[in-house]
Amino acid sequence: MSRKPTVLVVTTMDTKHQEAEYVISCISETGSNVLTIDAGILGKSPVPVDVTREEIASLGGETLTDVQNMGHEGKALAVMIKGAVKKAGELYGEGKFDGVFGLGGSMGTTLGTSVMRSFPVGVPKVMVTTMGSRNTRDFVGTKDIMMMHSVCDLAGLNRITTKVLRNGAMAMAGMVNGLGDKSLNEKPLVLLSTLGTTEACIRRIRKQLFVEGMESVVFHTVGAGGQAMDEMVLEETPVAVVDLSLHEISDHYFGGDYDAGPDRGKSAPEAGIPTVLVPGNADFLVTGPLEDAKKRFPGRTCHVHNAAITALSVSVEEMAFLGKHLASICNNAKGVYRVMIPLEGFSAFDSKGSPLWNPEGREAFVEHLTKDLKTPNLKMIPCHINDPEFSEAVLETLHEIIPG
Repeated sequence: MSRKPTVLVVTTMDTKHQEAEYVISCISETGSNVLTIDAGILGKSPVPVDVTREEIASLGGETLTDVQNMGHEGKALAVMIKGAVKKAGELYGEGKFDGVFGLGGSMGTTLGTSVMRSFPVGVPKVMVTTMGSRNTRDFVGTKDIMMMHSVCDLAGLNRITTKVLRNGAMAMAGMVNGLGDKSLNEKPLVLLSTLGTTEACIRRIRKQLFVEGMESVVFHTVGAGGQAMDEMVLEETPVAVVDLSLHEISDHYFGGDYDAGPDRGKSAPEAGIPTVLVPGNADFLVTGPLEDAKKRFPGRTCHVHNAAITALSVSVEEMAFLGKHLASICNNAKGVYRVMIPLEGFSAFDSKGSPLWNPEGREAFVEHLTKDLKTPNLKMIPCHINDPEFSEAVLETLHEIIPG
């Protein structure tokens, strides 16, 4: 690295200048440099900054006066976020910093993490926040953001805030000083999706890919996991994708908790990446504790995975819908794909003796998939998804579709 490691601190200096100055002093102790973006709206920054709020507002498409007169904090913040994301992107493109640090409450966290989510995985990101003990998915999204709970409000420096802020600052300093070689890994990359209920299958596939000199990255399909994999398809140019866990589609359409949005599973086929699609785990929905599951989904068969997670049955009609939906994804594919169906069960829960065993649902899925699929790129494998034979079939299919 030709210059000292540098941290970009993004905050609102009118309300958080004391805390920001303390963070800057802690980072500077380590020999690292700091750049500051002030995206505050009201008041003024009492200390000099590298990028002013006036510039941020302008990059967001408004004057600061117009932002201050909007009369709606959400709309005003959206302008400043737009400008901050744009300016941070410019600075990073010029090689001006290595990591992003933010601090604040709900508004400051929305600002800081919005900037952080605009950068790829691997760029250090630390957010010290009063929101750190809550559900942080909307803030973290699909990126590697370290959410550090501030414990008390970030309202001045005291015996608590100085401890937490210093720890966060030192964590960030360690990250930017420890950045390694950014060169690309030369091994061919395969992206895979799974849950614990298909782990036996994916483990065999990973082991063989390693033997064959390939790198595998596995995504845990809990909502953000599937979204992250779909994004990574476009960021890392894999040679193939094995989408073995499609239950996030079920959760999206039928109300489960592991919802990855309406575009789940479309990224790789539409990008022309060789893809193996398997309806793994599509036979159940995921929700919270049993009592909550019974209230939200009366009439569905339940399987208690643990105290926090309950798996719920999917109806024959819903499985038919999923078959049609997967066919539509395939019909829009720009490259080679294969759909592989384990005829004797889609997950560990979809096994003989399990309360979620669903042969009628699998039949409906296959019927509507085959009826709507325009090209016969379909393989029916007479075994369970976690049987060794199915893993071997997936590997054979990968050999067919990966160029060279």
